[in-house]
Amino acid sequence: MPMNREFFFEEVRDNLFSGALKQGQVNGMEAILDEWDANHFDKDDRWLAYMLATAYHETGRAMAPVEENLNYSAARLRVVFPSRFTAAQAASYAGHRERIANRVYSNKLGNGDEASGDGWKYRGRGLVQITGKSNYAKFGVADAPDDAMNDVKTVQIMFEGMIDGLFTGKELSNYFSPTKEDWKNAREIILPGNLEDQVGKYGRAFYRCISYTTG
Repeated sequence: MPMNREFFFEEVRDNLFSGALKQGQVNGMEAILDEWDANHFDKDDRWLAYMLATAYHETGRAMAPVEENLNYSAARLRVVFPSRFTAAQAASYAGHRERIANRVYSNKLGNGDEASGDGWKYRGRGLVQITGKSNYAKFGVADAPDDAMNDVKTVQIMFEGMIDGLFTGKELSNYFSPTKEDWKNAREIILPGNLEDQVGKYGRAFYRCISYTTG
């Protein structure tokens, strides 16, 4: 049975988007719902709710693919990446997005060293902010990283990554099943230990908006 989208959008508008939705937000959620209805309708609705919550958080509520900003001040660099920058280095790198990316993402996630440029090339993109050469390779976009911003590909990446556990080895079925419901620790699918309570709250809110009734 198809989802009652009229009910869904009324509920998310009032409960998650402060009473107003932009067309881009609607289009982004429609793309996620289309993929769900076409290929995953028989799965646990909590999976869909948590994916929507992840996109909501990772895109700053845009519900469409975005690129990582990386426009940090010197003070913020010292707070977010304390092991990567001395005070002097932070002052030198502040405001230089490409240089910051190349430094903070060097020598990890399949990236080369800072001089390789991989940090900037494979910066966070999409609905889930996929980051690092090895992650881009998992989804066949290492040679064309901007494809992670494609409206269709970004939904595919999110679904495959979260359902099949391609991001961290953890998958949605580990947290939502007939015998388990763990909104907090489901954040381990994307980024363990990062705002798990907040994203779980969003997930529960989206779950309350899902209905298949029409009357």
